[in-house]
Amino acid sequence: MSVKKIIAICQSGGEFRTENDGSMSYSGGEAYAVDLDTNTQVTDFKQDLAETFGYSADNMLIKYFLPGNRKTLIMISKDKDLKRMINFFSDADQVDVFVMPQEGSRAAPNVSNMPASRSSRTTVSEAVLASSPVGTSHIDNPNINETDSLDMVIDNTMSPLTFALGSNWEKQHKAATQWENTITGVEQRFSSFAEFREALHKFSIAHGFRYKYKKSDSHRVSVKCKSEGCPWRIYVSRLPTTHLIRIKKMIPEHTCNGAAAKAGYRATKGWVGNIIKEKLRVSPNYRPKDIVADIKREYGVQLNYSQAWRAKGIAKEQLQGSYKDAYSQLPFFCQKIMETNPGSLATFATKEDSSFHRFFVSFHASISGFQQGCRPLLFLDDIPLDAKYQGTLLIATAADGDDGVFPLAFAVVDDETDDGNWFWFLSQLKSAAPISQPITFVANFNTGLKDSIVNVFGGECFHAYCLRYIAEKLNNDLKGRFSHEARRLMVQDLYSAAYAPKLEAFEQCAQDIKAISPEAYNWVLNSEPQHWANVFFDGTRYNHMTSNFGQLFYSWVSDAVELPITHMIDVLRGKLMELIYTRRVDSNRWTTTLTPSMEEKLKSEASKAQSFQVLPSQSSIFEVHGEAVEMVDISQWDCSCKGWQLTGLPCCHAIAVFECTGRSPYDYCSRYFMAESYRKTYGESIYPVPDVEGPLDGEEMAIIVTPPPAKRPPGKPGRRAKLKQAGSLELIRRQMQCSKCKGLGHNKKTCKEVEAIEASPAPEVLPILDGIS
Repeated sequence: MSVKKIIAICQSGGEFRTENDGSMSYSGGEAYAVDLDTNTQVTDFKQDLAETFGYSADNMLIKYFLPGNRKTLIMISKDKDLKRMINFFSDADQVDVFVMPQEGSRAAPNVSNMPASRSSRTTVSEAVLASSPVGTSHIDNPNINETDSLDMVIDNTMSPLTFALGSNWEKQHKAATQWENTITGVEQRFSSFAEFREALHKFSIAHGFRYKYKKSDSHRVSVKCKSEGCPWRIYVSRLPTTHLIRIKKMIPEHTCNGAAAKAGYRATKGWVGNIIKEKLRVSPNYRPKDIVADIKREYGVQLNYSQAWRAKGIAKEQLQGSYKDAYSQLPFFCQKIMETNPGSLATFATKEDSSFHRFFVSFHASISGFQQGCRPLLFLDDIPLDAKYQGTLLIATAADGDDGVFPLAFAVVDDETDDGNWFWFLSQLKSAAPISQPITFVANFNTGLKDSIVNVFGGECFHAYCLRYIAEKLNNDLKGRFSHEARRLMVQDLYSAAYAPKLEAFEQCAQDIKAISPEAYNWVLNSEPQHWANVFFDGTRYNHMTSNFGQLFYSWVSDAVELPITHMIDVLRGKLMELIYTRRVDSNRWTTTLTPSMEEKLKSEASKAQSFQVLPSQSSIFEVHGEAVEMVDISQWDCSCKGWQLTGLPCCHAIAVFECTGRSPYDYCSRYFMAESYRKTYGESIYPVPDVEGPLDGEEMAIIVTPPPAKRPPGKPGRRAKLKQAGSLELIRRQMQCSKCKGLGHNKKTCKEVEAIEASPAPEVLPILDGIS
């Protein structure tokens, strides 16, 4: 059994600094590299550190950060702790360890007694490094595009004395020691020239010299030291009849002592991407400013923010795969989805130039769950994608029996403004999940979507306008003409009008708006309230008023939005797979007749019914006296308060009748709220989809898919738009209002009316002045 080894970069004498997000960074002090493995004993480790830093082994603390967590330090006090740390970093080559005295201990590092380097990996190259600043190479290869380079300047402010005393240089270049043997000599083999170039680049950094290419083509490469007269050479060629690359000849001696490195160097963004790749794997939210700090600390290289941002993009693509290749994999990805999840629909469309246009998927588990246990109610919404190739995610979600989000289908389209995208999405949706009864859609009211719903589903559907969009439009149309408080009240009255169950209540809310502004009142009457007000709406939406029902979906997308398209889709598939499994397991433990949330709502209505008086009229019609008099027809599942019809659950008046007549309220609840229907919703499973990289050997690519032409602008993207929140009154933002004239859009310092007033006589003085000739 092989023993796991790792390099511990032990640091002491510095200080921790807490960032705004709570994470900690460490700066200053000295650094010391130690080889560790799972057989290392803590006592030996502590003794080595005590001798190096001048601490007492009994009064010394050793701590480290967990991968991806820079907020909490973990203590190493026994052998099990040390082995656990090595296992945590099994995928990395090194770990940062922090050494400090215990509280009350006055011990401090004995700098004067510290050797120049105590690393167990000491090599001959350290003698060279101690006498001159370390540089790295500029790959003077004409085959490398100049735009792929990042200008970097090495820190040459350190003197040999600094090295001898232990070392800003060691702190800044501690990670480079692991690259001293990336080039071993003649007969060493590489899988490609790119792998050789990367190894050579790291080798030059570790040994402190610059190099240049004398010859570079598809068959051979020759490289020499850039310092004039230095004999160091290396010759590499392709091994005949193979794809392997090998070192054919090498002159390993240097006479330049790294002199050529003093002039600084240029490095490719691919090199920096390789450096940060492993950290990015552990910490996906590795920030460019942290990259800048780490590269400066570990290699003495100063990057700017843009360079770090581009290098991060290269590293992400190395980890996640090519964005361009992901589009070419779409045909095979769709095929694998339908093979592994029979009954699913996964399809895509391209434009005439073969560029990506649209992708749609609905899994069999979602289709079956919607048809078996969900209400005929769908919420349509869109989410902008801030990926390399911008686009939009269209989603259709349903509501399960516990009012949870149930994703039915989603699509990625290249252009949100293309009205044909909604028509295409709805056509695929109808094909994937046919349903025999009328469907109610809760969605935006833009013309393209409105027409698409009618054109695809005909008269067998109802379109409920999202109340949040209605409120936003009202607010925007009135902005600048009314104060913040006036607009807030009008939007509040609009919500009350939408939820009003009776015509009288709707009209009262409308009159409240009219009292503030007749113009706003006319706006409400002309906004097609038959599509958003409960009292006029013909469909059944169970009191769900906004299309932002997929908040859970938004959180999923935020975790995957920057991935290549096939990876993003597969992440969403994995989230949905986990959701269905978890809810199925949870629902199997329920002992109630209804789902938990509906059970609570029914109990709440039952508690209101205790004081009601019930008078029979006919066999199925009753008069219920409470705060008001309501008529209940149990044969029609109808109450004059409209609560039963709007929600699908018996209202308090109906429950009073059931208690009076000995009936069970559960017999009068919508079947969609039954626990059994909920279990049917999550009865099917979504299955994993294997990685798809393209056609197998011998297969031909029948359809070629290329990325869409529109890319995100280069550089750091702007702040991503906040994901939409459920309908609320928080959409009203306060406008600047003048405290003098009460006008909007300015303050009293810039108020022109105040200036005019101050330049004129005061109003109460005018009558007196008028009487003077």
